[in-house]
Amino acid sequence: MRDYVLEIKGLVKDFPGVRAVNDVSFNIERNTVHCLVGENGAGKSTLIKILTGALERTDGTILLNGQEYVSNNPGEARKKGISTLFQELNVVDQLTVEENLTLGMEDTTFGFLRKSTKIKKMVEVLKEIEPSIDPKQKVKRLSVAKKQIVEIAKAVASESNIIIMDEPTASISESEIKRLFKIIRELKRNNVTVIYISHRLDEIFEIGDYVTVMRDGKHIATKPVAEMEDRSELIRMMIGKSIVESYIPKEAEEEDILLEVRNLSNEKLKNIAFNIKKGEVVGFYGLVGAGKTELARAIFGADRYSGEVIFKGKQLGSTPAKAIEAGIALVPEERRTQGIFTILTIRSNIPVMNMKKISNGGFVDAAKEKQVAIEYIDKLKIVTSGPEKETAKLSGGNQQKLVFAKCLFADSDLLILDEPTRGIDVGAKSEIYSIVRQLAEGGKSIMFLSSELPEILNLCDRIFLLFDGEIKAELINGPDIDSRKIIHIVTGGE
Repeated sequence: MRDYVLEIKGLVKDFPGVRAVNDVSFNIERNTVHCLVGENGAGKSTLIKILTGALERTDGTILLNGQEYVSNNPGEARKKGISTLFQELNVVDQLTVEENLTLGMEDTTFGFLRKSTKIKKMVEVLKEIEPSIDPKQKVKRLSVAKKQIVEIAKAVASESNIIIMDEPTASISESEIKRLFKIIRELKRNNVTVIYISHRLDEIFEIGDYVTVMRDGKHIATKPVAEMEDRSELIRMMIGKSIVESYIPKEAEEEDILLEVRNLSNEKLKNIAFNIKKGEVVGFYGLVGAGKTELARAIFGADRYSGEVIFKGKQLGSTPAKAIEAGIALVPEERRTQGIFTILTIRSNIPVMNMKKISNGGFVDAAKEKQVAIEYIDKLKIVTSGPEKETAKLSGGNQQKLVFAKCLFADSDLLILDEPTRGIDVGAKSEIYSIVRQLAEGGKSIMFLSSELPEILNLCDRIFLLFDGEIKAELINGPDIDSRKIIHIVTGGE
């Protein structure tokens, strides 16, 4: 008989006009890594919010260790043994590691903090997991991976028997991912069950014991990972169809050079030199910290540099305004804070880089603005109730499409895409890839910067490999490309 730590039966969550979770039932075995996957809008986040007490269910039953489980808030869920490690880490940089470990669980006497065995226990757990972290140091000095470890230690020390990890590898390096996976395996050996949410499907096959797939608020399947055939089977379950995941060579290649970079250097970058031709998709691959974002920002004029950036045969100005005017657009890694105005509607966001196009005599033509919004919603298949929808309420994938719409409306000749699929689901990724291919076929040039090798190999005509701020190699994409050699180079090998 299987030992289930969590049993979910007929779970339903209704919002006005929307059923976000629709009669979902599945079980989670104790001491396993149970992966939860699905597109944005599949119902994963709503399900997790119900488990953590952030949302109240509309219907259904949850059993925790065989007993009826109800939680009214995350603090109550934590006391019952369920902790969550969110993608946006819940640590306070200005406090010490020790203070973060006990934050929200302090022992007091007459309103004054007092030393307790709780602090000692948490510090001991932290030392077991990662001895290199000093409990007295400020959290702001830690890497993202070590901040995650602080949160994991807090969950383990508070005797959580279920830890939910939401996109834990989104902002950490390959070596840190390996360290995290080692910790997760150790957690299993210490009777902790991990619910693991990720859009990176390769991680599911590496770390997962079971995988549950959700689509459109419904439970599609729960299977042992060992019984999954491959990525394509998982993708079909997630989006209900197959997608292209291989490079499509160009029939003919333009020879006209659009962008030429010569000896570009700054605090991070060292003598970067390359060119991009018209209609070409050029990839820049490297691990976290390799210099991809710094390169994108320098070319766009957001960061200072020495060297030359020649665009359309002329020296490019050193400000974002001059880059936009010349015909360059940047889709930044941080789309919510740098790519869109979340408080504005879709209609108001799209024309911001080219307001002249919808203005008459210095005044915005509201009819033109709305017409443009409707056109791009249709062109990029942005899922929304209409152009007046507030941007903050769109899913991650649709927000990213909106950033693309803004750049396309600016009629840019070069699009710099910095981690353009970060944090979005497989279906949205597939649509972004299609947009990139169509743009290249239409003569636009794409500078595609990513830390995900599969999408670099899927899309790019030429690939530059970055390590520690330097270009270490240039490769022509094709069937003979060696992914092991690529990994060897971007991890510092010669």
